[in-house]
Amino acid sequence: MTNQQLNSGNPSVDIEYRRRKNAEEMRYQVISFSLMIFLTLVAFASVAMKDFTAWFTMPFILLLAVVQVIFQLFYFMHMSHKGHEAPTLFLFSGLFVGLTGILAFLTIVWW
Repeated sequence: MTNQQLNSGNPSVDIEYRRRKNAEEMRYQVISFSLMIFLTLVAFASVAMKDFTAWFTMPFILLLAVVQVIFQLFYFMHMSHKGHEAPTLFLFSGLFVGLTGILAFLTIVWW
């Protein structure tokens, strides 16, 4: 049911609708791709700058990596579309379990 095509019975309307949706989707992907390239350049620049310490650079790069993963999931893997709620739920619940496990092991090691 979630993958039903819009069908108005008029082929020219359906083609125009699909062209508009495809153009909008392509625009989002190009913008997302350019933002990811920009974030990659910012990460390289933060490493190249000798003024920043490792205590700033490492978390900053990890933050940029998380932003890029979100961009890739929602724009390139189309998780923002309807019908992808179950994979999104499984992905984020797995992320939650993984981060909880990492936090548990870090707590065990540090105490």
